Amino acid sequence: MKVHYVRVSSLVGQNTDRQKVDVEADLILEDKCSGSIPLFERPAGSKLKELVEKGEVSCLSVHHPDRVCRNTISFLQTIEYFNFKKVNIVFTSLGLQTLDDDGKENTISKMVLSFLGVLADVERRIIKERVLEGIAVAKSKGVYLGRKKNTTEDSLTFLSKPKNQKVIEYLRKGYKQTEIYRITGVSPNTIIKVRKLLKNDQNGKSESEIPQASGGNTPKIGTSQTRTKRTLQKV
Repeated sequence: MKVHYVRVSSLVGQNTDRQKVDVEADLILEDKCSGSIPLFERPAGSKLKELVEKGEVSCLSVHHPDRVCRNTISFLQTIEYFNFKKVNIVFTSLGLQTLDDDGKENTISKMVLSFLGVLADVERRIIKERVLEGIAVAKSKGVYLGRKKNTTEDSLTFLSKPKNQKVIEYLRKGYKQTEIYRITGVSPNTIIKVRKLLKNDQNGKSESEIPQASGGNTPKIGTSQTRTKRTLQKV
């Protein structure tokens, strides 16, 4: 089976159509998360690994190496895993593939991909530094003020945010804080706040008044099959 993998960083506002142009695949898997999260810890990435382990994937296509990950070591380890499983990865925007037609490792592609992996890692760090620098400059000019002092955001507004809705979804299914962090990239402090607000809301509100997380496929991590039976009261 041929699988095409797609990833964008944001839950909203980013379109994946560019990564699907002229793609021929039996299955398209799509993630919306940070590239810093390891591939197999993402929802669609976890599903991909399941299929590979079952021997159902012969070829994986990806638009660009930075869609796999932006960490050099993690990227190379991921390539090695697919090579070991004899799954050829084709990077459609570059015309590169990890295995030759006889199933052997393509040494030229390995060299080029190693270099691109380093570039993706450097780019991620530069983006992070620029964001922090931009915030610092904006604060110095009085533009980036954040929330006004002595003001609070009501719990309904906070829990209704898209990223917090994803946290609610995984909390309701019994996932641990560390697992939710790896899957969604939401900070541990935010996850703790969501859990606390949900618990407080349940004590004072009916279930219908609490924002409902949207449905969707949930990745399996460890013994998640047993954890999904937990109720919210046990979270």
